[in-house]
Amino acid sequence: MKEPSKLLRAHLPCPDYGSSDALAEYEDNSYCYSCRKHTWKNTEENKKEEKSILESFMDILKDKFTYQQIGWRGISKETFKAYGCRFKIAEDGTPISVVMPYGVNASKERRISTKEFYSQGDMHDASLFGMDRFSAGESKAITVTEGELDALSVYQMLGSKYPAVSVRSSSSARRDCERARDYLNSFERIYLAFDNDEPGQKAVREVAQLFDVSKVYHVKFSKYKDANEYLVNGEEKEFTNIWWSSRPYLPKGLVADYQSIEDILRKEGNQAQASYPFSTLQEMTYGIRSKEIVLLLAPEKVGKTEVMRCIEHHLLKTTDSNIGIIHLEEEEKRSVQGLIGYELGVPCHLPDAGVSVEDQLAAYRALTKRDGRVHFYSHFGSDDPDNILDIIRYLVTVCHCQYVFLDHITMLVTGYENDDERKKLDYISTRLAMMTRELDFTLFMVSHVNDDGKTRGSRNISKVADLIVSLDRNIEGESFEERNKTRLTVRGNRYAGLSGPAGCLMFDPKTFKLSEYKLTEDKDYEPGF
Repeated sequence: MKEPSKLLRAHLPCPDYGSSDALAEYEDNSYCYSCRKHTWKNTEENKKEEKSILESFMDILKDKFTYQQIGWRGISKETFKAYGCRFKIAEDGTPISVVMPYGVNASKERRISTKEFYSQGDMHDASLFGMDRFSAGESKAITVTEGELDALSVYQMLGSKYPAVSVRSSSSARRDCERARDYLNSFERIYLAFDNDEPGQKAVREVAQLFDVSKVYHVKFSKYKDANEYLVNGEEKEFTNIWWSSRPYLPKGLVADYQSIEDILRKEGNQAQASYPFSTLQEMTYGIRSKEIVLLLAPEKVGKTEVMRCIEHHLLKTTDSNIGIIHLEEEEKRSVQGLIGYELGVPCHLPDAGVSVEDQLAAYRALTKRDGRVHFYSHFGSDDPDNILDIIRYLVTVCHCQYVFLDHITMLVTGYENDDERKKLDYISTRLAMMTRELDFTLFMVSHVNDDGKTRGSRNISKVADLIVSLDRNIEGESFEERNKTRLTVRGNRYAGLSGPAGCLMFDPKTFKLSEYKLTEDKDYEPGF
């Protein structure tokens, strides 16, 4: 059979099976993933295809065959017989297909040579394969699998002592178990032994919700995908060990048993991957870690971009990681020259700096060490928030940036009304926090503050941050030192818990660089490098 053509629509209701979302429509056919029925559209090519399939099937029907019980795929003849399964056997002794009954009025037939399935009878009201073979509550435990062969395998590997039934597919698992809920609930324990893949584990989560959590047990496969593979590979003992050691199902994210606690304790912690260029901040935070958001808070014109730039330069000098830079308040040339200025100790962006393009390029190559290590997002001004989220995801997943700098989040919502601005900032900050955990990178982010010193537009910005550092500078101070001195204060420190004053930075307008000043005994500041 030819491969399906382009998908047009998915999750449609199936008129034959009654499913609400199992039908997919392609350019030349539709296919139900629950009842596994193809319906070809009325085209000349498809007429030929349908005719070929029909003729092939009719050829099989013309052949003489008998119904027998045999062993297959590690499953014994006795096990197939216990479930009422029969094999169609050709005259030459070759098995053609296996017929697996769903109660009295329906069955599913599997072609052995092609692994195709054909439904027979009324599958609409059918629910669990094997359900008619075991009385409700006749045993302490029942196992639910994702496939008929898996149910047969489980029953056999457990010594034919415990009932095992199967849903029709992972996509119909919840609906099948909903129909059979009273039956399944009559057992003290319900073991869910679905395939070890995403559809199978999704089905586990959906089915587990139907029952009291205290009676649902999760059979977790690791070596093989499903129960039948354990049987085929002679791993009956391994399977029974897994089954007997299965633990009560816990929703994803919850742990309670001793083994899980031990696994957590032995797991390598979120160790620092890099350091800060400021010694006091480094001591208070234990360094820069992945999966965290570092939030710099500052009023306007305090010099937050230069603090970000100092960290960017430090990471380029002390790590080998890629870096993504999104400075929405400056053009890309200024961002590039800012890094070069730190490398040369010269404000090369100024017209009287006297640094040639060739010298700047040479310094940039020396700083970055390889081509494509630093990625600048060249958009000046506000941008669509979802576009920035996509850019950050691209920087991390495609450009392999371990550190991303966003300066600043507040600018993303410029032009929105007050309530819309708050909702947008809540949405963006939440998505960014989720993304750092999902993609395993560090995000440095700037937010302006209002007159009360809180994040402008949304309180959620500070709630999602792992480290919050406030910047303060008296730009109207009488002395040169006061005007160029930036005080750091840690206002939130999720990892280390330390908060309070975090040192002081001094800006040198001759070099356009920041350096740390340390507090002396007479409460004055002096260079710390």
